[in-house]
Amino acid sequence: MSQYPLANVHPEARIGQNVVIEPFATVQKDVVIEDGSWIGPGAVIWDGSRIGKNVKIYPGASVSSIPQDLKFAGEQTETIIGDNTVIREYVTISRGTTDKMKTAIGKNCLLMAYVHVAHDCIIGNNCILVNTVQVAGHVTIEDWAIIGGASALHQFVKVGAHVMVSGGSLVRKDIPPFTKAAREPLTYAGINSVGLKRRGFTSDKINEIQEIYRYIFMRGLNNSKAIEMIEAELPMSDERELILNFVKESERGIMKGYGN
Repeated sequence: MSQYPLANVHPEARIGQNVVIEPFATVQKDVVIEDGSWIGPGAVIWDGSRIGKNVKIYPGASVSSIPQDLKFAGEQTETIIGDNTVIREYVTISRGTTDKMKTAIGKNCLLMAYVHVAHDCIIGNNCILVNTVQVAGHVTIEDWAIIGGASALHQFVKVGAHVMVSGGSLVRKDIPPFTKAAREPLTYAGINSVGLKRRGFTSDKINEIQEIYRYIFMRGLNNSKAIEMIEAELPMSDERELILNFVKESERGIMKGYGN
C-alpha cells in the first residue's frame, strides 16, 4: 500500500482508481472506496463503509463508526455514501443496526463541519446539513432538504423533500414536503418558494402547493378534515398526492401551523 504513504490502509480494503488517501487517515478492512474519492488527513473510515465516486471526506471525519445504541450487538451493517457527496471536518456518521442494517447518505450532499448522523438514518440526494446539525437515529430526510445550522432532529422524525428548516430548530415532529419550518416550537413558515423556483418549479405549481397548505395549516382544520377537503376541492397532481400521503403516513404527527 505504498501508494498511500503514512496512511493506515488495510490491505483488504477495496480501493478504486485515482483515490487519494492522505497521511494519518485510517481505512479499515471491510471498506469500499470507489473511483476518484479523496480521504483527508486524520479521517477514519470504519468497517462497513461503502463510499461512492468522487466523494470528499475532510480531516477528522469518522464514517461508519459503531452506533451509539446500547442495543447494538455487533451485527454486520453498513454506511453508504453516495457519489459526489462532501463530508466536512469532524462529521460523525454511525452505521446501521438491525432496524435498517444501514445508514445511507445520498448523492451530491453536503454535510458541513461537526454534523452528526446517527444509526439507521436515510438521507436523500442533494441535501445540505449545515454546521453542527445533530440527527438522531432512524431519521429520514428526503431529497433537496436543507437543515439549518445547530438544528437537532428527534429520533424517528421525517423531513420531506424540498424542505427548508431554520437554523437552531428543534425538530420533534415530521415536516411535510415543500415547506419552510421555523420558530419554537417548530411551526409552518410558508412554502419554500425560493428553493422551488431554483429547481424549476413554475409559478403555477408553487401557487398550487401553497393552496394545499392553506387547507392544512391556515384554516384551523384538523388533518383528517383538511385531507378530506383537499381531495374534494383541489385538482389531482403529483405534488398533491405526495403531500397528502406524507401527512397520512406520518407516525409522529406533522408540525403545527402558525398560531395553533
